[in-house]
Amino acid sequence: MADPYNVLFLCTGNSARSIIAEAILNKVGGPCFRAFSAGSHPRGEVNPHALDMLKRLGFEVSQFRSKPWDEFAGAAAPPLDFVITVCDSAAGEVCPVWPGQPVTAHWGMPDPAAVEGTPSEIALAFADTYRMLNNRISAFANLKLSGLDRLSLQNKVSDIGKQP
Repeated sequence: MADPYNVLFLCTGNSARSIIAEAILNKVGGPCFRAFSAGSHPRGEVNPHALDMLKRLGFEVSQFRSKPWDEFAGAAAPPLDFVITVCDSAAGEVCPVWPGQPVTAHWGMPDPAAVEGTPSEIALAFADTYRMLNNRISAFANLKLSGLDRLSLQNKVSDIGKQP
């Protein structure tokens, strides 16, 4: 088998959306993908609502941590095949130069960590985020990547971000 595709999910705080995306792709992507997440201004801890939801869904959460995107820009970083932003703030920032000249895309969505309200309203926001990311990542993981030229691949990955 060929090496897996390395995918980095970015968000400003690396506490919820990007962590959830990393978890989903590492589960549904099987041996074909290896997912990571990072933030431009990491919070330093993973949002407890994100961790609780992932645990309830059967994910192993002990390896998740909020980390800076600089960890993926150095010479020791894995070469990246895809970099996907999942929040509008990170998409608008000047990113580092990523090793491997990855395909980039923006899959913006609301921040569930910003939701205030009852525990049920907060849980619903995280569930909606999970649903949207799971739909997009499932579509991404099922793309026929071999045989696509770079522009076609870029367009297909970007189009996935338009899904609800």
